[in-house]
Amino acid sequence: MTLRFHNTLTRREEAFEPLRPGEVRLYTCGPTVYDHAHIGNFRTYLWEDLLRRHLKLRGHRVTQVMNLTDVDDKTIANARSAGLTLEDYTRRYIDAFFEDLDALGIERAEHYPRATAFIPEIVRLVQRLLQKGHVYESRGSFYFKISSFPHYGRLSRLDAASGAGQSRIDSDEYDKDNPRDFAVWKAPRDGEPFWQTEIGPGRPGWHMECSAMSMHLLGETFDIHTGGVDNIFPHHENEIAQSEAATGKPFVRYWMHAAHLIVDGEKMSKSKGNYLTLRDLAARGYDMRAIRFMLLSVHYRKPLNFTFEGLSQAQAALTRLDDLAGRIEQAAAGLQGEGGALAATAGERLRGMLADLDSDLNTAGALGHLFELVREIHSALDSGQFGRRDLEAVREVLGAFASVFGIRPGQRVDLDAEIESAIRRRSEARARRDFDEADRIRDDLLGHGIVLEDTPQGVRWKRKSA
Repeated sequence: MTLRFHNTLTRREEAFEPLRPGEVRLYTCGPTVYDHAHIGNFRTYLWEDLLRRHLKLRGHRVTQVMNLTDVDDKTIANARSAGLTLEDYTRRYIDAFFEDLDALGIERAEHYPRATAFIPEIVRLVQRLLQKGHVYESRGSFYFKISSFPHYGRLSRLDAASGAGQSRIDSDEYDKDNPRDFAVWKAPRDGEPFWQTEIGPGRPGWHMECSAMSMHLLGETFDIHTGGVDNIFPHHENEIAQSEAATGKPFVRYWMHAAHLIVDGEKMSKSKGNYLTLRDLAARGYDMRAIRFMLLSVHYRKPLNFTFEGLSQAQAALTRLDDLAGRIEQAAAGLQGEGGALAATAGERLRGMLADLDSDLNTAGALGHLFELVREIHSALDSGQFGRRDLEAVREVLGAFASVFGIRPGQRVDLDAEIESAIRRRSEARARRDFDEADRIRDDLLGHGIVLEDTPQGVRWKRKSA
């Protein structure tokens, strides 16, 4: 088993070898907490969750850091507009972010550092760069001198010489085709929060926050750094420059980036009315598992076109898995023989699914193996060729899927005692030829979203599709 990931730095797929065998140190760019995260953000966070889960399934211990940017131009401006302190304003969106993570079943990282809690570490990093001649001061602010770092532009393939010079960028975001010296520490402005430090009053630049927090918690060189493609420049390019200039060591060994999410073929924006948060979808009654399934169903390096039709298709796919899980457990109690033919097939499907995930997290390929197995399981059950060994093998496949994709088939099909009793009463009514009563019970179950199917092998049930 060899894991292979596409490395943005080299533009090729490479065998993954962590610095410390069996241990992976992972930094994932988190939210800037000025508003609720949108579904494009969660496309990235879910893929990072799948990466974490697959690394663990393959035997690695993962230490993950996800930053929370709670001081930047946007958080300061929005807090001022709301008449709140920066801490009070950002706290509401930090809390909401964790609620959304839990709703989607995203595993918690080991560390969620807030930029405002790392001011001393940020200042020390600025001082190291200042001592080495990579940073200069101007009117109380400190800027990274791009011309002092010859390798600037390796990640984004931008030519720093085309416009670096001594022009300075003070905003946290800037034109993506125009590299300039960037602020690592900003002098205080009227009405803005600031900190008194050894390098003077001010606040950190956005890029400096991530370098200081990641190196403090993961080391000066660590294994994987992830984010969306929009982070490649300027954010990740600037992280590399300031980190490697300070330490003289490689900053990150594998850079991985997720492609954009669009909505109905268009870029998501509030002006177009297609800006969607997780809470917007929940208010419309959509299942969080279906959202998770849809956002993971397309390979992370391919753009994902979000549509409500696609979300309905994701729900239908989950219904197929749930129905299968329910049918398997119904059949489990009455299994007679050992079986084994399907067990061999399930083993092949599991190996194929894991091989696709090992190859740069090919989720589409992995799901293809899973749903081929779904068809094969139904065929074996229909023909009565399903034994105890087959059951164990199928449970192993579904367990692996649940571990990596974070979706457990059958979660929504556990019938409560009242419905189980109703199914039993209907069978008794049919046995005494009271078909009116049997039909009444069937219709009542349909009202609860349970569809019954009478087959030669007995009564089958499934959850009605939305």
